[in-house]
Amino acid sequence: MFQCCQERMQYQCERFQLPDAEFRCLAMFGEERYLTAKSIAHRMNVVKSRVSKIIEGLIRKKLIQRLKDPGDSRVQLLSLTPAGQKKINEINSFLEDVYGQVLSQMAPDQRQAMLTNLDILKASMEAVKEMMV
Repeated sequence: MFQCCQERMQYQCERFQLPDAEFRCLAMFGEERYLTAKSIAHRMNVVKSRVSKIIEGLIRKKLIQRLKDPGDSRVQLLSLTPAGQKKINEINSFLEDVYGQVLSQMAPDQRQAMLTNLDILKASMEAVKEMMV
């Protein structure tokens, strides 16, 4: 299962012409209007200097932009550009299609059981992760 997920990640990075780190960073903006380099570094579990390179790549591709924080001029906010929003929409559409195809391979009663069990697995994994901190 892990190998299958890795292959899907490789495929989608090639399909959307983004390195894995840039793809994962861009995906974070689907949930947030603005992010900071510090918050991205924390979420990706990498050092801020690495995030700076990822951000620069996304800015060069015109997928994200820097904005001054109106509440604190020392802080730079990052947000999607229109091209970045379009790319996120394409990615989300692709992922919804893939997940739909996966679920369509199962009988309806199996789908619900699978989704319930995945929720349980996710909650369990997050609980164990919290104990490791």
